Amino acid sequence: MDTSIADVNSEWPANNDVGCPPSNKSVACPLPSEHAGVAPMGSASTLGRHLARRLVEVGVGDVFSVPGDFNLTLLDHLLAEPGLNLVGCCNELNAGYAADGYARSRGVGACVVTFTVGGLSVINAIAGAYSENLPVICIVGGPNSNDYGTNRILHHTIGVPDFSQEYRCFQTVTCAQVIVNHLEDAQELIDYAISTALMESKPVYISISCNLAGVQHPTFSRQPVPYSLSPRLSNLKSLEAAVEITAEFLNAAVKPVLVGGPKLRVAKAKSAFVELADASGYPVAVMPAAKGQVPETHPHFIGTYWGAVSTAFCAEIVESADAYLFAGPIFNDYSSVGYSLLLKKEKAIIVQPNRVTVANGPTFGCVLMKDFLEALAKKVKHNPTSLENYRRIFVPEGVPLKSAPNEPLRVNVLFKHIQGMLTDDTAVIAETGDSWFNCQKLKLPEKCMNSKCSMDRSAGL
Repeated sequence: MDTSIADVNSEWPANNDVGCPPSNKSVACPLPSEHAGVAPMGSASTLGRHLARRLVEVGVGDVFSVPGDFNLTLLDHLLAEPGLNLVGCCNELNAGYAADGYARSRGVGACVVTFTVGGLSVINAIAGAYSENLPVICIVGGPNSNDYGTNRILHHTIGVPDFSQEYRCFQTVTCAQVIVNHLEDAQELIDYAISTALMESKPVYISISCNLAGVQHPTFSRQPVPYSLSPRLSNLKSLEAAVEITAEFLNAAVKPVLVGGPKLRVAKAKSAFVELADASGYPVAVMPAAKGQVPETHPHFIGTYWGAVSTAFCAEIVESADAYLFAGPIFNDYSSVGYSLLLKKEKAIIVQPNRVTVANGPTFGCVLMKDFLEALAKKVKHNPTSLENYRRIFVPEGVPLKSAPNEPLRVNVLFKHIQGMLTDDTAVIAETGDSWFNCQKLKLPEKCMNSKCSMDRSAGL
């Protein structure tokens, strides 16, 4: 089979004047009919169909896209995959945020945009996904593979013959970046990028040369070998030591509490955290960015811990405790109310997705949060003291006064109505600003999904 279309070492035309008509190995993205190696749209042995099958395999059923001339052929071959649905978006930023939301709900998301003008537009959403530990696969239709190294200037770029600007921008906001401009290593590069996204729970960047998406290759003529991702495992000795010293620390405390953080999701430890709450009898709070990560219908739930602006009576219980376990916290200027939390390191156990730190004492690495919380639940003594203290001081919230006829709508009345609309099937997406703050006061049903950007806090999602 002729694959010369992908050969970057082929001979160049003698005429290299500025503005000279492009040859069939130049800037223009070729139409399928121009090359014998390009497969008909229904063919399953193309690079585009291979990528589509990989996306479906890892759980992507919808790809959010904005068409552009560098990705049109790729989109056609993605669309031909029966298990894949293309969702057209008005602009690249919308596509990126849609993929972000999809990854929160389904575990992994994907978007497809065009070269540079599309890539630089979507990058803010990808940066947000990076800060939120979301595996978003960002696919870009790239330049013709024969254009690399030609010193030509392409449209949709910043007007220089260097095609690496987009790639360099994505290096800081993705955990892996690959440029597919040869068929021979395409499968390896695609598999590396997608598997890295899943393992690291971070976005990746994949650039597919526009002239290769519809080209057949023997590598793509069969179903790809299923992924076999080696699971991360805790170091058993380190796990045992961490559990032993933590259980000793908590069992010696009089008023211990649990606080859930936003990294419970990426650690896949939400169920393990609830298991620990059930076993220990401790009251359970969440950090503001973790709202919805812990069932608010749990009998031990006491609200959002956010320093001086916490849920009523929550801060009093957390900050008066003589031991607090934070699972998956992020202590930034926002979550700490300007670093004003009244917490003491010698009372804190900090559990990150793969690390445990006990007070001022040792840190245990290679310990997965899920394994640690499950093992700890079997070691801690039941101690409801702090929960009993909370119930003793708790006063139920008041109900907003009914609005008078023709009275302007008040925020508390608006959110009273929103509260009444929430069910187990509801997804709450809170915009940065007043909506975000007021959504903290909502009482979420057990299966209600709450989604907000807690780190980059980009407005206008």
